[in-house]
Amino acid sequence: MEINTLTQGELETLLQHTECSQHIVICTHKSPDGDALGASLAWLEFLNNRGKTADIVIPDAYPDFLQWLPNSEKIIRYDKHKERAERLLGNADLIFCLDFNGFGRVDEMEYALAGSPAKKIMIDHHIGPQMDTVLTVSRPEMSSTCELVFRIMYQSGDFEKMTRKCAACIYCGMMTDTGGFTYNSNNPEIFFIISELLTKGINKDKIYRNVFNNYSSWAIRLRGYIMYHKLNVLNDYNASYFSISRQTMKDFHFIKGDAEGLVNEPLKIKGMKLSISLREDDRKDNLIWLSLRSVDDFACNAMAAEFFNGGGHLNASGGRLECSLEEAEEIVRKAIMHYGDKLK
Repeated sequence: MEINTLTQGELETLLQHTECSQHIVICTHKSPDGDALGASLAWLEFLNNRGKTADIVIPDAYPDFLQWLPNSEKIIRYDKHKERAERLLGNADLIFCLDFNGFGRVDEMEYALAGSPAKKIMIDHHIGPQMDTVLTVSRPEMSSTCELVFRIMYQSGDFEKMTRKCAACIYCGMMTDTGGFTYNSNNPEIFFIISELLTKGINKDKIYRNVFNNYSSWAIRLRGYIMYHKLNVLNDYNASYFSISRQTMKDFHFIKGDAEGLVNEPLKIKGMKLSISLREDDRKDNLIWLSLRSVDDFACNAMAAEFFNGGGHLNASGGRLECSLEEAEEIVRKAIMHYGDKLK
């Protein structure tokens, strides 16, 4: 089974730049998910095992259900510690960009990251890399950036040094980016990697509970309310959408992560091919965040790119609209009708 993913030249470039650098920063995208955080924390251990210190700088908050990740207390948030984060980025000689493919994905941290004189190495699994780097490791066919990180560590001979904590971070990222291995996870090599991670002593059942069975009572009430009152099912198009307003978030004491995975629920309806969620930004007016999920060969990333200023993977994508929630819902309906022939 082929686990190696880098060419010999790519591996040599990565290791050479790592060895020659003294001030290393790891960063990832806005609103980091399990894959982004898992990959960043695992890569930190990779660097530590090679005698390097590094700092992890992220744009903003991540969900409560990821607080358990080992070494997450070492993460520096740009929105909370702007001066320190900008100093680290400005003084870095090497920056690893994990789980994103363009400077625009780091939101308010974009200027500091793009303006840093540091050499940059991208490790990512999204389509269309758009950054100037000394090495771009872009593998859209991978289930997750964590899978890619594992493959690089394995290829570079670092698997034996991998700790249980590092393995847990990688497993968490792979699990969350595939919805518990329910989509984008048919490659048999994924399950070889899982078996290797299990040899490190991880408790995959506990990791699942930490992520998926870790909601507050308010979050459960919110999810029920949205499904009962806000779900719109367009049976003629095998599609559905729902919206979460700022007022609803306030009513249900919303915290980041409370709606995580909710967009997958309508896909449990028989025959459903597409589900879209819309959420008002909790701070900025006229900013709507969208998540899209699909099944089989319906390319929700194409819809996200065409209608929602976004993109992503075949069956899991996202986007944003600068308009009111009502206007965004109208755009969603137009998008569904536009792709009607492919959804029926």
